[in-house]
Amino acid sequence: MGFGKCETGPVHLEGPLPLTLLLKRMKTMRAYDFAPLHRATVGFDRVADLMDRVMSAEVTNSTYPPYNIEKTGDDSYRISVAVAGFSEADLTVEQRENALIVSARKADEGEEKTYLHRGIATRAFEKRFHLADHVRVTEANHADGMLHIELVREVPEALKPRQIQITKTSEPKAIEA
Repeated sequence: MGFGKCETGPVHLEGPLPLTLLLKRMKTMRAYDFAPLHRATVGFDRVADLMDRVMSAEVTNSTYPPYNIEKTGDDSYRISVAVAGFSEADLTVEQRENALIVSARKADEGEEKTYLHRGIATRAFEKRFHLADHVRVTEANHADGMLHIELVREVPEALKPRQIQITKTSEPKAIEA
């Protein structure tokens, strides 16, 4: 029996469900209830929206093509996507606000081929990655069937932590009764 939280209350899943119904229910399910956090936070609506988007995207997000996310430094990352069978002209890497979108569409080769076995997938895809604030793509390289996308986080000086000097007041203020 599976348990989850749904917008309408707890959900108990017993027995097999049709795939469409299961996906529909899973789309609104959450593994954790974040409601208590809303009582103690102010101005984190964007974070809550992002968590909802990521949680709902996990249900529908395909595992094709396979990819790795690697931390290469304190503020640098690399996303490697397996794109065997695609050329640079077939691939698109785009950054829109806080999203990185990697897509591919195989160009028509013009000639009709007869395959005895076709195991190399060249179907079109679009893969979205949610990026944190101040993360930007620095470069993308395609070699040996792999697309490597380099990212770096650059926090502006105005947003970096700063030390606040504490001054001593000369005399404590008296409380008048």
